[in-house]
Amino acid sequence: MTIKQTKNVILIIVKTIFNNENNKMSETIVLGGGCFWCVESVYQNVGGVEAVESGYAGGNTDNPTYEQICTGRTGHAEVVKVTFDPAKVSLTEILEVFFIASHDPTTLNRQGNDVGTQYRSIILWNSEQQLETAKTVIDKLNTDNVFNGKIVTELKELTDYYKAEQYHQNYFKRNPMQPYCLFSIPPKLSKLKKYFPEKALA
Repeated sequence: MTIKQTKNVILIIVKTIFNNENNKMSETIVLGGGCFWCVESVYQNVGGVEAVESGYAGGNTDNPTYEQICTGRTGHAEVVKVTFDPAKVSLTEILEVFFIASHDPTTLNRQGNDVGTQYRSIILWNSEQQLETAKTVIDKLNTDNVFNGKIVTELKELTDYYKAEQYHQNYFKRNPMQPYCLFSIPPKLSKLKKYFPEKALA
């Protein structure tokens, strides 16, 4: 092997290690807690969260549209895909925000006036570690009687995920005067600030 070939091999190894380390820095989990505009807004204000994307998951319809989701017959829930840096915010903290600040996990197939399976509380895990962490957080919240009722959040392995239409992305940021959002989102952000002051960005 020539010196040039050796250098190229070393460069490839270094790049591989660097890319692997970068990949380890971020983790993704898919969460559903009612209208995705609301849940998206909460996580966009959590320190350590790198990206939030609204989508559909948990059902059996390929490439669903928002109109199909609204019928409640696709099996899918409105969800957000949360990408975060575990060095800055742990999965446990992400899930605590999910349960305490983003929605009511004790109501089955509804959030407020939004009724239907598309609004169900659901965690779509992509690793056994995520599943076990979710179970641990749920058990603790139930044991501590944090809510008036028991948590009914569905735990399901993530199989298919579909990004929602572009007009749903960053919805509250682009539509700050939308009446539904003005009614629903500020109380959730207030909970975020109250219960997670060290993580709330605004």
